[in-house]
Amino acid sequence: MFEHERPRARAAKEGLGALNDRELIALLLGTGHRGRSAESLAKEVLELAQGCLNNLASWPVESLTVVDGIGPAKATLVAAAMELGRRREGHQQRAGSWVKTSQDVRNRFVSRLGDLQHEEFWVLLLRRSNHVLAEICISRGGLTGTVVDPKLVFGRALAMRAAALVLVHNHPSGNPQPSEADRRLTLTLSEAGKHLDLPVLDHVIVAGKAFVSFADQGWLP
Repeated sequence: MFEHERPRARAAKEGLGALNDRELIALLLGTGHRGRSAESLAKEVLELAQGCLNNLASWPVESLTVVDGIGPAKATLVAAAMELGRRREGHQQRAGSWVKTSQDVRNRFVSRLGDLQHEEFWVLLLRRSNHVLAEICISRGGLTGTVVDPKLVFGRALAMRAAALVLVHNHPSGNPQPSEADRRLTLTLSEAGKHLDLPVLDHVIVAGKAFVSFADQGWLP
């Protein structure tokens, strides 16, 4: 019992900022299992993640249940904490109301897409002067791709009276380089945008913390 209460007592006395990663995870787990303290379970969780919270944040919920003593309920609490941290970072990065560079686009989406284990395709709709109008998720897929309907992309953009748009999607593989399918889709959407007077300004692919910009590379038609 003493081992379980120690992080909580330290937090009350010194604040959460004084606790190390193991102690914070122990607080989330709440209780131990079969004679093992919550700190012992937390230590095993960190060892499994190689001491890296980014690894922990990228795993699906069920992955933590490989640790004896962590069931679906405890795993979900840890995953929820990781998700809150990701969202807080994302809100901070998206605080700006316009985008000027591919780095701005990357910063808006990296916390949202960088750790995902499936692909998502988003469209960033812009007013004139690149003021952000909306961020819309067009589709979600699997590990190797997602289906994108051009009619849905431009239907949303026209309905919201956007002046331009930026395409954004992620690569769970960790490699941001575009596939041939990515290039074909970008060409299709760019050509359609020209006919509709809705230019595609960029296509940014996020992979972990890395990214590639079609505009920066001169790949836009």
